[in-house]
Amino acid sequence: MRTPDERHHWRDRLFSGPAIVGAIALAKLVLHLATANMYGLFVDELYFLACGEHLAWGYVDMPPLTALQAWLARALFGDSMLAIRLLPALAGAGLVLLAGALARELGGGRLAQILAALGVLVAPIHLFASTYLSMNSIEPLVWTGCALVLLRLVRTGNPRLWPWFGLIAGIGLMNKHTMLMFGFALLLGLLLVPERRLIFNRWFLFAGGIAFLVFLPNLLWMIRHDFPMLELLANIRRNQRNVALNPLQFMVQQSVFIMHPLALPLWAGGLAAFLFLKRLRFARWLGLAYLATLAILLLTDGRVYYLAPVYPMLLAGGGVALEGWLARPGWRWAARAYPILLAAGGAVLAPLAMPLLSPEKYLSYTHLIGFDQPRIEHRQSSALPQLFADRFGWPELAAATARVYHALPPEERARAAIYGNDYGQAGAIDFYGPALGLPKAIAAHQNYWYWGPRQYTGEIVIVLGEDNPEDLRRQFDSVTPAGRVGHPYAMRSQHFTIYVCRGLRRPLAELWPEIKNWS
Repeated sequence: MRTPDERHHWRDRLFSGPAIVGAIALAKLVLHLATANMYGLFVDELYFLACGEHLAWGYVDMPPLTALQAWLARALFGDSMLAIRLLPALAGAGLVLLAGALARELGGGRLAQILAALGVLVAPIHLFASTYLSMNSIEPLVWTGCALVLLRLVRTGNPRLWPWFGLIAGIGLMNKHTMLMFGFALLLGLLLVPERRLIFNRWFLFAGGIAFLVFLPNLLWMIRHDFPMLELLANIRRNQRNVALNPLQFMVQQSVFIMHPLALPLWAGGLAAFLFLKRLRFARWLGLAYLATLAILLLTDGRVYYLAPVYPMLLAGGGVALEGWLARPGWRWAARAYPILLAAGGAVLAPLAMPLLSPEKYLSYTHLIGFDQPRIEHRQSSALPQLFADRFGWPELAAATARVYHALPPEERARAAIYGNDYGQAGAIDFYGPALGLPKAIAAHQNYWYWGPRQYTGEIVIVLGEDNPEDLRRQFDSVTPAGRVGHPYAMRSQHFTIYVCRGLRRPLAELWPEIKNWS
């Protein structure tokens, strides 16, 4: 039988900051696993899964870690959506734990840790990123890990922690090249404060060497391929694919869709606390790093969600600051009310960020609350916003293509290529096609172009996603409509006629260099 002191000890541990943060992380993990089968695979997931079948040290539009993540998920867990989305869900739960640890490292108690964890839990962008396989679930984990290591280094004055920063930063570079931006911002922040003394030592150089060696295979790949991502980015700017935002619009979206509106006092308070609060003077460089990252994105017209991975450190700082302010006489009620309000507000906006409702109920819900996802690209969506519409229609596309393919005479079927005009169409054939008896697709979009026309000559091509049949008739002797694709909730670009084309007038291998589509 436990003594009163033992019972008190276990009660303290059960309701401690780390324990409650762990419970919040577990809740986030369960939420994502329970909803993993809602809707279908996201368009980018189909592409990443295809990249996982062609492992390399780099790709046109990303470093290799996402493709490795896709390969690993399928190798370990299989092809179900739950299996494919397990690693992003775990990353999301890990981000909650890191946010709580960062608040604790800043000197925060239980309330600070809970607020930081809740801030991550309710943020729409982090809810969304944990629902699908991509680099965007790993990136905030890496950024927050780098911030935590540097914060521990500053607090302890131990330069031997630099190599850990270098290792995490190197992994971050293999996940997404925006790690360069954040690494620069962190070092700039440190250079502007007295803690700069911790930079100038051999351990810092060792960290740089580790990061460089981890990143080197991808760097060499990019050099050998003439830095294809630069060409891709130039094409995107030229085509004006992304919705342009002025600085005010950019910050409004940070407050509303990237982070939760009710979290504004938390992260904005964290920024102010890092910059001006004497208690957190040792972490001022974190606030400066946020401002530097923001400035870079505004100057380069970066996408609105590129800033998302930097917020967990502000949430941690805000948790520490609010904990101190709410401890004053007369404000203790707010220390209980604000976490409840934050969690309730998160539940209200969660259906906009992740698949929780059927499409019909989602449309009714957004009509009821008068709020929906903002547009991020100039592509035409459906009744659903783009981030949800891009999860519909892919199995149906593969099934319609299979009907066309199997309707061909056997001698034609053996020579028929399936050509997708974008990586989603090709990825859908690659993922769903084997069970339907389809060969792997070819495409000229993004990294599919590098994989080439395979063995096909162009004498028989099933073309997906072509909205101008006259273009096909200029290239083929015969163009025949053979099927129709179009899920009611899919993107408008995924509503099209399937064409069977015969007699390409130039060999496909000769034509291939001219049809590259990096956009």
